[in-house]
Amino acid sequence: MGDNAAGKHQQGFELAGGFAPQAPSKCFDDDGRLKRTGTVWTASAHIITAVIGSGVLSLAWATAQLGWIAGPTVLFLFSFVTYYTSCLLAACYRSGDPVTGKRNYTYMEAVQNNLGGFQVKICGFIQYFNLVGVAIGYTIAASISMIAIKRADCFHEKGHHNRCGVSGTPYMVMFGVAEILFSQIPDFDQISWLSMVAAVMSFTYSSIGLGLGIFKVAENRKIKGSLTGISIGTVTQTQKIWRSFQALGAIAFAYSYSLILIEIQDTIKSPPAEHKTMKKATLISVVTTTLFYMFCGCFGYAAFGDMAPGNLLTGFGFYNPYWLLDIANAAIVIHLVGAYQVYCQPLFAFVESTAARYFPESKFINNHIEIPIPFGGYKPYKLNLFRLIWRTLFVCMTTVVAMLMPFFNDVVGILGAFGFWPLTVYFPVEMYIVQKKIPKWSTRWISLQILSAACLIISICAAAGSFAGVVIDLKVYKPFKAMY
Repeated sequence: MGDNAAGKHQQGFELAGGFAPQAPSKCFDDDGRLKRTGTVWTASAHIITAVIGSGVLSLAWATAQLGWIAGPTVLFLFSFVTYYTSCLLAACYRSGDPVTGKRNYTYMEAVQNNLGGFQVKICGFIQYFNLVGVAIGYTIAASISMIAIKRADCFHEKGHHNRCGVSGTPYMVMFGVAEILFSQIPDFDQISWLSMVAAVMSFTYSSIGLGLGIFKVAENRKIKGSLTGISIGTVTQTQKIWRSFQALGAIAFAYSYSLILIEIQDTIKSPPAEHKTMKKATLISVVTTTLFYMFCGCFGYAAFGDMAPGNLLTGFGFYNPYWLLDIANAAIVIHLVGAYQVYCQPLFAFVESTAARYFPESKFINNHIEIPIPFGGYKPYKLNLFRLIWRTLFVCMTTVVAMLMPFFNDVVGILGAFGFWPLTVYFPVEMYIVQKKIPKWSTRWISLQILSAACLIISICAAAGSFAGVVIDLKVYKPFKAMY
């Protein structure tokens, strides 16, 4: 996840009014901040890191629900919509003039300056709800990968016919404990090497998944799957409809990064105008990720056909080479530990700055206790009691919810559906209409509204499919006793 991008959230809230605009100079930009140094390539790297996450692993399953015609078509359509609406959003980075207008540092600020009022509250709610959801989804995904390592070694020792049942709960607790420790680092999101580590890890496990898929197709000597997806018989007619809808949610989740697009754009230097650079970066990154997704989704489906597992590296479509699976799953866990923080830091910053605003006198919220670090010559660690307690409670809450409903595909589907239409389509379209003063009922206005309406319908279908999936899963599931 492009974390220095997400980190801008925090600064955005605190610094929005902190600098007086001035003429650009050698060291400072027109808003009085230090010169930005980002280029097309750094922006593309951030977007790719943000997009290629654990969502890629459910694409073979999604393709299997839709089949050889609809699967790749839907992937392509989602990538096109994401590219188009990202370009609309990039044009809203500055309010007024696209070259000299006032900068918006965060997605929320862009909504505030273009749409204002009630829409900002809605946007904030959806954005933060989505971040909480991602934290829960990542807890589930990380525990599933840790379990897969344990099971792969067990299958290797005892043979593939052994059940090798492992309970998920202790692994979720382990992940939760690690996150409690990491979330106490006050400005974790400013650590730029994290973005690099995350990028390397996500390419590692995605490439291993892709490589094993290609290898499996070569071993089978035939391409599995059908034109219309999973066959009736393997699942009932209603199940097929629900699962196809759920697959739409999974694909939408795999493309969700518009949340941090403005933050990434805020790292780009100008001239040329930021929105021009951002359009190029968006094109490069969407083309790269779509090709990658097509490969992962299609080779996974070609390898397993109707039986494509919900998570390519943990569904035990592959048993050998077991050490390679272990490396891939370890890479997923490392990536998710960092990604969890990157997604949660904006939320932490929001809650803490709001609390400080409402209770400026409170020592509990505002006082820092300095704890000297005896080695390495580091500055003393500033312990804040409110931060310690609130962040710990938040991590505990997400871990408990993850234990209550550990269904990776359903959670991913719900998040994708819930965040896709408002954040990727509705707000960018509405802001663009305001920014460019497009008259109502003009051809341009109507076509933008049709695009928005079509995406809303897709989102509703995807959400319905995923909720149906959760209901079906809960029928046979006992809380806290998830066995894999």
